[in-house]
Amino acid sequence: MQGIERSRFGELEGRAVELYTLTNAGGLVLKVTNYGATLTELHVPDKNGQLADVVLGFERLEGYLQHGAYFGATVGRVANRIRAAKFELEGRVYPLAATDGADHLHGGRRGWDRALWSAEPEQTADGPSLLLQYVSADGEEGYPGRVNASVRYTLTERNELSLEMRAETDRTTLINMAHHSYWNLGGYASGDVLEHELSLEADAYTPGDPVVPTGEVRAVAGSPFDFRRAKPIGRDLDRVGTEPHGFDHNWIVNGSPHLLRPVARVHHPRSGRVLELQADAPGVQFYSGNFLDGSLIGKGQRYQRHAGLCLETQAFPNAINLPEWQSQVIRRPGQSYRQRMIHRFSLA
Repeated sequence: MQGIERSRFGELEGRAVELYTLTNAGGLVLKVTNYGATLTELHVPDKNGQLADVVLGFERLEGYLQHGAYFGATVGRVANRIRAAKFELEGRVYPLAATDGADHLHGGRRGWDRALWSAEPEQTADGPSLLLQYVSADGEEGYPGRVNASVRYTLTERNELSLEMRAETDRTTLINMAHHSYWNLGGYASGDVLEHELSLEADAYTPGDPVVPTGEVRAVAGSPFDFRRAKPIGRDLDRVGTEPHGFDHNWIVNGSPHLLRPVARVHHPRSGRVLELQADAPGVQFYSGNFLDGSLIGKGQRYQRHAGLCLETQAFPNAINLPEWQSQVIRRPGQSYRQRMIHRFSLA
């Protein structure tokens, strides 16, 4: 199929793991594996026309099997944190695995990032595309309901990476999917992202105790969380008040949470690369790679602190435990979950 190649990436429990390479007319190259519906590489040109892989990751399947950083993964059934690793739904309390201290993170010990998805490549009018699908069993990781989930990656001829996530359930449950690439627009081996200039279309964020939101909504004005005008990520890093220093918070994206709208813009001055993100989710988790500590090695590179940044569009973290936010994550039979995001690449 033109613009799409398939190769073997390894084996998991006797099943073949595949790697798909998508190339658009502009020369951008995207690689996705059906393990975790994970983006492993994305090659984008700089102002001199030189391609660089702008995502952190591993060159072999073994790295993804062993790491816990969620490089490029599709996260679910519920992305981000659920306080105290439990929730109540329709009068029943559901205990979950505590995978981040006392809290539940990114779907549990074996979330969707560790599942083997089916994959179907397709040549569309917009560009080469890959549809990945997974069936999450009733009771998987403690969640009720059987869920049919899908994510479609499309590398458009407009130099966009488009993602469409969908899910349906046969029983009332929680769904909050997220894409978890670590971006470094200088290239994965170019050092930290602290000089990247970031702007966020958000007037408020949801502070945590210490990192899990409590329901409070706080204006960003006058705080280190104010990215309404572009600024280097490293400028206010030491003022955030976390240890290790950095951002790992949810911003409330301006505008209707059900409409595709601008979320973020990232500019790397040295290469000239620009990433503009649009999405139709209510929030975005900006994470500055605080917990990378040099222990992970991928693509021949040791990933140090702040080696990449994540922009995870999502429902608000811990939404199920906060009545004013619960509707963002509860889905019932016949009530589909959908999320769309567009990553547009250009030069400045």
